[in-house]
Amino acid sequence: MEKSIGKQKKLYYMQLATIFIGFVIFGFSENIKGPAIPRIQADFLLNESQLGTLLSLNALGYLLACSFTAFLARKWGVKLVTIGAFAIMAVSGILIYFSHYYAMFSSSYFFMYIGNGMLEIGLAILAARIFVRNTGMMMNMSHGFYGLSSTVAPLIATGLMEVTINGHTLDWRGMYLIMLLTSIVPILFALFSRFPEEEGKHEERLPFRALMKDPVIWLMVCILTFGVVSELAVGGWLVNFLEKAYAWDTVTASGMLSVFFLCFALARLVLGPLTDKIGFILSLILFSGFTALCTFAAILGGEQYAFLFAAAGVGIAIIYPTVMAFIARRYPNGSDTAITFIVTIMGIGSVIGNYVIGGVIDIVEGYVGADSSTGLLRGLQAGYGVIGLCAALCAISGIWLYVYLYKRNEVI
Repeated sequence: MEKSIGKQKKLYYMQLATIFIGFVIFGFSENIKGPAIPRIQADFLLNESQLGTLLSLNALGYLLACSFTAFLARKWGVKLVTIGAFAIMAVSGILIYFSHYYAMFSSSYFFMYIGNGMLEIGLAILAARIFVRNTGMMMNMSHGFYGLSSTVAPLIATGLMEVTINGHTLDWRGMYLIMLLTSIVPILFALFSRFPEEEGKHEERLPFRALMKDPVIWLMVCILTFGVVSELAVGGWLVNFLEKAYAWDTVTASGMLSVFFLCFALARLVLGPLTDKIGFILSLILFSGFTALCTFAAILGGEQYAFLFAAAGVGIAIIYPTVMAFIARRYPNGSDTAITFIVTIMGIGSVIGNYVIGGVIDIVEGYVGADSSTGLLRGLQAGYGVIGLCAALCAISGIWLYVYLYKRNEVI
């Protein structure tokens, strides 16, 4: 009996290690790009629109992976899919290191985001099957690892890019190689572990057509799309903005991005439970509105108010998990269908969002004066303003949803 209990504990710890380290890797891969992007842009001579297109294509790769990973998990098993996701991350690091031409680099970067998408879905499935007790606490804890790794990722990336080995500076290629090869660690834990597979329980599901006729689902699409675009765009554009608009050095700019993710992580851990007391929809309105105010105030206030860029992370952190909680409560017999649909549209929004930000920067800069420092500043401010606008539209969509549900006495 004691041996059996000991084996079960050991197995559970191996499962925990796979999930928690997996979220650490996920946070690294998502957020080391901030300090690297200005260098990538300089090496390949990319303008802002091309940079926006690159980030949009990566979001497309992420979207594609999210669309087929659940199917692969049912067909091959979640263990093989998770190991495959980690393997793709490691291989993409090697490919990025040897990418000296833009075509190869963009393909390798796209491949990395395929792994990213597979990893997010794989970890979500694992967590849902393993955390059968204290589910909310364990989910928050696992996402806390993502937030914490996101906090230190820009600083680690900045430091690694300056490391010199035998007279050779690692730069951004070497940094990606080292950071992504850490994916080998959770592969080892997963190989020697065993994960519960789906038991095939079938429930009466909400028909897809009925779901599509519900105005609530479309308003949730708007809320999540605007919210996630606002969230993800910060990782790609904040360091770039601070370096070019205020002439900050990479270390200082990356530090601000790290503070953003620290605020993001702490908000999920500390403020997450408040959403149950305030109500899901009111929480979405209040927190997304807070992010919009912080972002616009930071842009209009100038360099001395740059700390508000980081403070915006407090509000935007709550959007994604609150939307998921709302869906689970409103569609108990069709949550998987609702989530798949919303996440797919959200991915499309992310693709468009990065492209729009880069395009706005170029258009405004060209209108004001492409060769002047004022033109660049106004372009960057307008582009980053799109991030604040998305947060504001998230809040407005939340108000619309609240009014709709209030009239029907269905507010959650």
